[in-house]
Amino acid sequence: MTNAIHPQLPLDFDPEIVAGIRQRLDNARNQGVTILFAIESGSRAWGFPSPDSDYDCRFVYVRPISDHLSLQPDRDVIEFPIECDLDVGGWDLKKALLLALGGNAVIGEWADSAICYEEVPEFRSEMKETLDQIIEPVRVSHHYLGLARSGITRHNPANGEIKLKKLFYILRPLVALQWMEQHGFAKLPPMDFNKGLAEIELDAEVRELIGELLAMKAKTREIGTGEVPKVILDYVSLRFSYFNENVPATSYDAQSKRNRTAIAQAFYENAVRRFDG
Repeated sequence: MTNAIHPQLPLDFDPEIVAGIRQRLDNARNQGVTILFAIESGSRAWGFPSPDSDYDCRFVYVRPISDHLSLQPDRDVIEFPIECDLDVGGWDLKKALLLALGGNAVIGEWADSAICYEEVPEFRSEMKETLDQIIEPVRVSHHYLGLARSGITRHNPANGEIKLKKLFYILRPLVALQWMEQHGFAKLPPMDFNKGLAEIELDAEVRELIGELLAMKAKTREIGTGEVPKVILDYVSLRFSYFNENVPATSYDAQSKRNRTAIAQAFYENAVRRFDG
């Protein structure tokens, strides 16, 4: 058994929604898993929620050792149907670590989330230390570049009005990339968009307009749309074109991969044994 703690949630979180999240986490536990941490992801954790933003709870878990002895492997995700404003799902720790080794940014963001529903004391800090050793930031930069490309392709802001939610799905990875560049692509960017924005060099007018859009989104329902200022359109176009050409190329180092995999393997084995039963 674990002695999970339940940190203070933002005061504006809907108590009924939070109760629904906790119920689903209990349902996951009823499947025999140990939840290591459960956090808020999505716009609320990224720092640009709307009044009616969904609640996106994500969690990481481990299965007991006995589950690993079965010929039929268990799924490495636990998902619940999306209901109203509630979206809850989790990853097996093994899946999370394998994706991290491949350069996926998601688990790093989950470990960094400032909004936590529950967690095993110290586990997230231990995991962040491990992620720092196994994640290659350059590979993560390609993840963010892909997010920006996908957002621009699907929701081209140059077409005029755009859902504010979609615009920030483009701005967020671009700000992350700029933060990473200023740190030599050697560190992972903060999950919180506002923190990353505050720490990058940015034209004053662009910064002011992004601030105005943030304020507008905070008062606008998710379906709300707005016309994108030309200054922001130019920022998106120039930054994406720049990073499309200047994000460092990934390289393959067999010894480095073996070392990083060994660190992840040891961390995983320790967690499975530590939380068995």
